[in-house]
Amino acid sequence: MNSNKKSIAFAAAAVLSWSTVATAFKIALSYLSVFETLLIASATALAIFTVLMTVEKSWGKLRSLSPSTWCLTALMGLINPVAYYLILFESYDHLPAQVAQPINYLWPIALLVMLAIFNKQPIPAKKYIGMLISLVGLTMISLGGKSINGNLSPYGLALAGASAVLWAVYWMLNDRIKDKVPESISLFLGFLFGMIYLGIGACFVEVDIPSTSALLAGMYVGAFEIGVPFICFGIAIRTTDNPALINQMCYMAPFLSLFFISMVLHEPIMYTTLIGLVLIIAGIVYNQYFATSAPRSKSGRLKSESI
Repeated sequence: MNSNKKSIAFAAAAVLSWSTVATAFKIALSYLSVFETLLIASATALAIFTVLMTVEKSWGKLRSLSPSTWCLTALMGLINPVAYYLILFESYDHLPAQVAQPINYLWPIALLVMLAIFNKQPIPAKKYIGMLISLVGLTMISLGGKSINGNLSPYGLALAGASAVLWAVYWMLNDRIKDKVPESISLFLGFLFGMIYLGIGACFVEVDIPSTSALLAGMYVGAFEIGVPFICFGIAIRTTDNPALINQMCYMAPFLSLFFISMVLHEPIMYTTLIGLVLIIAGIVYNQYFATSAPRSKSGRLKSESI
């Protein structure tokens, strides 16, 4: 298999995994609490990243990390998996899957705003067009969602939006170390610290795994939302000579997800959900490919033009 076919195959595996997780979230949360789901999923992901570290023979590289890098990865572990997934799972617990999932895809919009606020990077004028398109899509999904199961939970909507903001924060922190720390190590350390925090939390929160089905549901979330797709996508990016194509394939996931939501969860997919999702993705794609001038600063740091 040549490198391009290999990269597309791995990207397709990542996309297929991500397209099932909205459904998997709802199934897992029907058996488990939000905390229990995250505890099992994080332990599963950590096991996968431990195997990856062993396969890549990366254990020795931990000794070369600076104290500041250890501290930053400890902070990143508090954000992802702990805060991000606690909030994300809670939003799925209060919203239809077809509403919670698209809102989470607004994280690039949140990232643009945060770069403007914290990094003093003005948002390019053209980017406001893409932001407006995505926000119109969000409005359509929110309004149409009322027809699925009555009035949508404002609490759930706020949580879904907060999850997008937290993912943007994690993205900004990850950008600070991506040139210093291999992705496999940053993922391993993030989830190692995350499990430490969750282990402490388990001392104060009741944990009761009711059945093998519940355990398997949580493990599926950890494997196919976090572990396997991140590894597959990383391989796809490293082996391709067309990274734009690989990145564009990711936008297939939310649309495939609607199919699984409909077939497995039996949620009637509203036309407003589909149109709103198209608008959200269209706004993000417009900003990324049609309103971009310079992808990075001379220091290599993330800039608002690259989003």
